[in-house]
Amino acid sequence: MTKEEYKEKLVWLKTVPRTWAVKPLSVVTKEKSTKGHSGELLSVYLDRGVIRASDGSLGTHAPSEEMGNYQVIEPGDFILNNQQAWRGSVGVSFEHGIISPAYLVLKLSEELDWRYSNYLFRARPIVDQFMLASQGVGSIQRQIHAPSFKNVLTIVPPLETQKSIAAFLDERTKAIDELVAKKEKLIELLREKRQSLITQVVTKGLDPKAKMKSSGIDWLGNVPSGWEKLPLKFLFSYQSGGVWGDEARGDANDVICVRVADFDFIEFVAHSDDFTFRNVPDIKQELILDKDSILLEKSGGGDQQPVGRAVRYLGIDKATCSNFIQKLQVNKKYNSEFVILLLSMLYFNAVTMKVIKKTTGIQNLDLSAFLRTDIFMPSDAEQKKIVEFINTKSQKMTDAMKEITRQIEQLKEYRSSLIYSAVTGKIKI
Repeated sequence: MTKEEYKEKLVWLKTVPRTWAVKPLSVVTKEKSTKGHSGELLSVYLDRGVIRASDGSLGTHAPSEEMGNYQVIEPGDFILNNQQAWRGSVGVSFEHGIISPAYLVLKLSEELDWRYSNYLFRARPIVDQFMLASQGVGSIQRQIHAPSFKNVLTIVPPLETQKSIAAFLDERTKAIDELVAKKEKLIELLREKRQSLITQVVTKGLDPKAKMKSSGIDWLGNVPSGWEKLPLKFLFSYQSGGVWGDEARGDANDVICVRVADFDFIEFVAHSDDFTFRNVPDIKQELILDKDSILLEKSGGGDQQPVGRAVRYLGIDKATCSNFIQKLQVNKKYNSEFVILLLSMLYFNAVTMKVIKKTTGIQNLDLSAFLRTDIFMPSDAEQKKIVEFINTKSQKMTDAMKEITRQIEQLKEYRSSLIYSAVTGKIKI
């Protein structure tokens, strides 16, 4: 979205109740920086605000070994990710702790209630302004521009009204969040059920009477005697890293650059309504994706979602992948749909976990070790039959997961709309 489009969204200023004040951020906050290296490590998450780092993904929010410059956080402090505030990666802390010096910390004035502020600063009207107050550094990171940031307009109702809004939103959003959590749990149960089916068929085949042999691998057990044992790397004709290129320019060199954020692990495909375009002149053919390309997440991940997921890109538009992803080109002698099911099975059974390394707090897949993993492959004909069987048997589960995901998105949109209406005075509380 352009800055002009964001400016059009600031019409909410004209509809704020007359008894409410609208003040620049610099009037109701004050920048602070108190150094300290002891206390609960905190972090800021896009969808969760300020939380304990131990409750999130330490794979992407791990502390630096040198913590002398960390900042002391007190309850009521407003914390912003300098490069992600424009996306809403901000929040008010409700506990003591420490946080990376990379974050901006502001002390709230007595005019602002903590709980109300936590809703306000993460609401669309304010986040839109963070966008206006940030300068582009690539298509993901935009640094806060201090002079513009000070002029971000803040909605300041009477203090008692703020507390009433916060209490109202606490009750309503808690109910929404609980419903979302139940639906997410249902998706996880469906995913586990489907993945168990995939594991069973991909490792044992379709014939329950088939002669079996020992795989020599503890977690795998017996496999059909006719299946071929080979290292995983033999399934691929070549592999290549990703490329990030430059900002899109609207010319013939612009190409879709698939990111891990585009991975759809329900259907094992790369999917997005808003793919990132990058400018890559003279892109090498080996970097271009096709239906036989496997995209393997090689860096990133976290404790809740370890690195190592794999998907396919089935789009018709020219595409490559980012440098956090490894492109694995499936050898023509193997079925790429079967291979993606095989990789999902390895991930589900934590085989990838054994070859994860951590450097500077980020998980990295040891590709060489992972591709040496022994696997067992059925004949071409059986690969095709297995794919058809799984597609048929799991379709209802896949459709159910997609529908529940749609419902979750609707609930989150309603939650966001409710907060927007409350903090701008559009609903009477």
